[in-house]
Order: sequence, then structure tokens, then C-alpha cells
Amino acid sequence: MAKFGDSLLGEIAMGLEASGEQFIWVLVTEVLKIGVSIGAKKWTLCMGDDGVKWEAIVKAVKMVLAGEEIKEMRKRVKAFAQMARQAIEEGGSSDLSLNALIEELGCLSHS
Repeated sequence: MAKFGDSLLGEIAMGLEASGEQFIWVLVTEVLKIGVSIGAKKWTLCMGDDGVKWEAIVKAVKMVLAGEEIKEMRKRVKAFAQMARQAIEEGGSSDLSLNALIEELGCLSHS
């Protein structure tokens, strides 16, 4: 979980309020092309107060909620959601990995 300074939280709050849009704020990544940059260029556990300005947040919120990019982002999110569901189903990659881990740990406890 990231920690933000008071100044940065103020900028985020002003930007979200000024966008005039209703939303749920979530952590996303540009690598998956389901996010929008707001100025911070690298992930850190504790961000300084100079990484993000409220004007950038207004622009990002409006781009996502009113722009054409949202259609493509939603398609990608649905595809990732489907892949995640398949991974946890019986026989999926996460299911198989968990079972392999359990087997390996079981072997270690019998050694």
C-alpha cells in the first residue's frame, strides 16, 4: 500500500473534484493499457508531494470517462477478467501452480 503526503493527497482530491465526474478510484497499470498517466513515472512505496498535480487528474478522469479510449480499455479489462477466471478454474494455470506448490511442500514435510 502506498503512502501519500498531505500535499499530494490535496492535489488528487482537487483534481477528482474538479473533474465533475463520478468514479471509483483504482490502481491500474499502463503496461496493460488500462490506465492513464497522471504524472508519476515510477512506483514507490512512499510518494513525494511533487509527483502529481490536480490538473493532470482532471485531464485523466475526463479522458477515461468521456474519451474514445475507454472503449478499448474496457475491452482489454474484460479480456483480462476472462483470463483471470480461467486461471483460477480447475485445471487453470493458477490452480495447477497452487496444486504443485502444495505437493512440493508436502514432499518437504515428509523428508
